[in-house]
Amino acid sequence: MHPNALLDLSTELLRAVLKLDQPADAVVSAFFRRQAKLGSRERHALAETTYHVLRHRLRLQHLAQSGSGAIERRLAILGWQGTPGVLQSALGPNEQQWLQHVQALDLSTMPDKLRHNLPDWIAAPLRERLGEEEFMTLAGALNEGAPLDLRVNLLKSKREEALAALQAAGIAAQPTPYSPWGLRVQGKPALNKLEIFTSGAVEVQDEGSQLLALLLAPKRSEMVVDFCAGAGGKTLALGAAMRNTGRLYAFDVSGNRLDALKPRLARSGLSNVYPAQLVHERDDRVKRLAGKIDRVLVDAPCSGLGTLRRNPDLKWRQSPLAVQELRGKQAAILASAARLVKSGGRLVYATCSLLPAENEDIAREFSAAHPEFEMLDAAELLAQAQLPQAESLVSEGFLRLWPHRHATDGFFAAAWQRR
Repeated sequence: MHPNALLDLSTELLRAVLKLDQPADAVVSAFFRRQAKLGSRERHALAETTYHVLRHRLRLQHLAQSGSGAIERRLAILGWQGTPGVLQSALGPNEQQWLQHVQALDLSTMPDKLRHNLPDWIAAPLRERLGEEEFMTLAGALNEGAPLDLRVNLLKSKREEALAALQAAGIAAQPTPYSPWGLRVQGKPALNKLEIFTSGAVEVQDEGSQLLALLLAPKRSEMVVDFCAGAGGKTLALGAAMRNTGRLYAFDVSGNRLDALKPRLARSGLSNVYPAQLVHERDDRVKRLAGKIDRVLVDAPCSGLGTLRRNPDLKWRQSPLAVQELRGKQAAILASAARLVKSGGRLVYATCSLLPAENEDIAREFSAAHPEFEMLDAAELLAQAQLPQAESLVSEGFLRLWPHRHATDGFFAAAWQRR
């Protein structure tokens, strides 16, 4: 495709994404379906440019004010992630001169807001918790792309075998440092046609998400509930940990999300999983199972701000009001799911948020309202699971994963045992 046309398409895609009225990945996917003639390199350039602009939006919008023409074109030029020669061929003399001037600026002298690229309402609680220096390190990590983590399905393969299969396919991978099931792949290789993927030997799952299954630690022949199962990534990890025994309920209020579990479940080889759509958290299915379940995982709906490396649009699409509304849902879902847990059973509440309001605050409020639940030390639970450096994953007794410390998505989890 001619460079001018490619830059025009990048401008068009950014114009659609920056409306921020839909998830960015959905907008990008729909755009590519309409542009079926684009090659893989062209798609990569457009997608990576879009995500780069979303990650660095505040700084790039500030810099773009000095240019001329459509703001989306200026942002596409500043954020270009394709071949440099293609961009140069698409620019006129004035645009080339402007770009050279902007690229010569010392970004380190800019106000910190233009360097961390986070809204104030997100930056403030994180800065207060971490301190200025570590906060800026976290912000830098959030503005980088995430690696691709895989979970090896131990029902079908061993980690060493899966690693060898990836290497034989020309895909560089290495074991994850914490999860005994994980492999980390750099870049975005096409896995969906590889036999190791189609056979169900590996699933895409961030290492942090894998650790939630280890924290719940389901045993053979137990009754377990994944209360907010979604597309089932953690459900599959739990089922494999149970060695395909017992009974594992995958509950969710979204039938569409549960439908996405079906092909993954078929690949996994699991036969102990029972998906079920709930009307709400007080569904009759919950009442019938009250007090009968050994272990319950509540991966609650949340702001998703721990996944900004993958979903940078969330920091612009979420709001303090949305988080406050989510807090009400989180508390209600956790309280309802807790009714399922039998005496001596384990309850785990988790989010992929970085905000204390969705994490520690919810956990402590639940503990205060439910003295029948004893809070467990996540470090002890992870040590029992023989995780290396378990203490480094825990803060104040909670599992607390940070992109800049652990190279995972941001995750939080609290665990209790019913007395």
